[in-house]
Amino acid sequence: MNSGAAHTLPQVIFWVGWIAFGAFVLWLLYRNGAKLSGFVGETVAELKKCTWPWNPAETDFRKKYRELIDSTLVVAVFAILLAGFITSSDFLLVQVIGFFTRLH
Repeated sequence: MNSGAAHTLPQVIFWVGWIAFGAFVLWLLYRNGAKLSGFVGETVAELKKCTWPWNPAETDFRKKYRELIDSTLVVAVFAILLAGFITSSDFLLVQVIGFFTRLH
């Protein structure tokens, strides 16, 4: 018996697949390198134009991230309200449809 590392067919297929995928990605990067570098450059330029939801001049954590915290709370509250509305609507529709399907 060979005491070396014996590979099963699924392991070989797995690694060959990953190597092929990596080669494909490298080929795409080589083929579209100019487009990719242009995209990254344009993305960096656009991100420099953005206003961020914190004030870098502030040193106090609460004051520095006030807008970010407020926006997060608004999103969380509306997500909870939306979940409640969807749950209530689902429950109501199940009850109404159940009522009409039980009628004979």
